[in-house]
Amino acid sequence: MLRVREQIGCSDELQKSCGRNGVTIAMLDTGIAGHPDFDNRLIAFRDFVNGRHDPYDDSGHGTHVAGCMCGSGRLSEGKYKGIAPASRLVVGKVLDYKGDGIIESMASGIEWVMKNRKNYDIRILNISIGMGEAAGKERMDTLLRLVDEAWMCGLIVVCAAGNKGPGAMTISPIGARKNVITVGCNEGGYFGERENLCESYSSRGPSPFDVKKPDIVAPGTDIMSCNAFFEKRGFRYRNAYVKKSGTSMATPIVAGGMALLLQKYPFYSNEQAKKKVIKTAKDLKEPWNKQGAGMIQINSLLT
Repeated sequence: MLRVREQIGCSDELQKSCGRNGVTIAMLDTGIAGHPDFDNRLIAFRDFVNGRHDPYDDSGHGTHVAGCMCGSGRLSEGKYKGIAPASRLVVGKVLDYKGDGIIESMASGIEWVMKNRKNYDIRILNISIGMGEAAGKERMDTLLRLVDEAWMCGLIVVCAAGNKGPGAMTISPIGARKNVITVGCNEGGYFGERENLCESYSSRGPSPFDVKKPDIVAPGTDIMSCNAFFEKRGFRYRNAYVKKSGTSMATPIVAGGMALLLQKYPFYSNEQAKKKVIKTAKDLKEPWNKQGAGMIQINSLLT
């Protein structure tokens, strides 16, 4: 995460300038582990898969995503801290240990977030999930209507473009919605000509609902973030962080940027936030269906 923060202009000083009162981010994913980097900032957890009451993550995906958004970097002396380390978390487990899930769990998760948005002061919903088309049109339409409703009720909905590129019109159904902020992967030349970069498989637009998709990109290759399966031995921790790649990792980087924006300017609406993140992105000189407006730039976003 250190190199990611450097790439997108997210310095320690800039994070501190936003104040200590972080906003609440809701995340629908595989759950969250009790990693020390989250301190006591998890304020609600709901399991839509197994019905358990205590927070857990039997996949590791959700914990990694949460670390990208708002891990404190405590176990790395700040090296691997996330973009908005003062943010609070509301987590719904909608995917199982394999990262698989059903539409009904995702729909229930979105309804739960909307129902509790005022109770927990939720401002942002992160969905680092690329739902497939195979679920059936009627069930998918129900889910997509809920995604639209989440935006209409004022939430900033940040969604992964998906990892089915590089073909055109491969954006996931949720990310294809017009109002959400759809995030693709791009490393901006950081790795040179290296193969297997996330941008080579990041899903591309256009979308059936909005020609200009994705909206924006962020780094997503070899992102070092919180490991759900860390080991504690006495006062020491082993394997506290792990590398993962994909649009799932790029998405929380943008969600974290949105959290910093609202932390500094709490009066911003979701529409204003979306316009600003697009306007202040760094143009990578790639086609729009690959890079959207460009790479998120936190220093420009917060001016």
